[in-house]
Amino acid sequence: MNRSVLVVEDDSAIRQGIVDALKFTGYQVLQAANGNDGMAQGLRATIDLLMLDLILPGPSGFDILKAVRAARPTLPVIILTARGEEGDRVQGLRLGADDYVVKPFSVRELLARVEAVLRRSPERPKHVNKIELPHGVADLSRSEVRFENGKRAELSEREVELLRYLATNPGRAISRDEILLRVWRLDPKRMATRTIDMHVANLREKLRDDAENPKVLLTVRGKGYMIAAHE
Repeated sequence: MNRSVLVVEDDSAIRQGIVDALKFTGYQVLQAANGNDGMAQGLRATIDLLMLDLILPGPSGFDILKAVRAARPTLPVIILTARGEEGDRVQGLRLGADDYVVKPFSVRELLARVEAVLRRSPERPKHVNKIELPHGVADLSRSEVRFENGKRAELSEREVELLRYLATNPGRAISRDEILLRVWRLDPKRMATRTIDMHVANLREKLRDDAENPKVLLTVRGKGYMIAAHE
């Protein structure tokens, strides 16, 4: 089955050039000319890659990237930026983009970057909705923890995002700075990482994970946190 790419670009000439090049190479292509359409398709369409301009009518590319990363954290994203806009490229990568292409670009470069990102994507963990626990399950789609004895605990939106991010990076210790950047979407230099520790402590309580000897949310000394549960 051919890979599907969503191209969100308001410049009709650039967008059509990208669409034609991708279709000629064998990709299935969806397209959007503004932020509202791009947001809707980016969150709901069945796609393998999102190609995203940053300056759009309506919600910006940054807005779409944040929303897509929260809802579909494993979807590969390539951002399109103007030459010289280094700050935009850096911010896009910090928000979770996989790569970027600088305008004007050649079709050859564009296709090479698409192929490179899609080659890496099978290695990325899939979107996590449930995490098995020793005595229950964390159902992220319902924002709750359910235990074998029938009891439940509600999860906040931030707790769901934190659990999902840890679970989509199994076996890797995630630093507090990375969590602030990717889950809180805040500059770690401007916020105390103690916030992360407090959220983990609250999560352990809701998950019934012994703080003295945790089995689900592990503390990796000097590095950060790692989830031991598996989807």
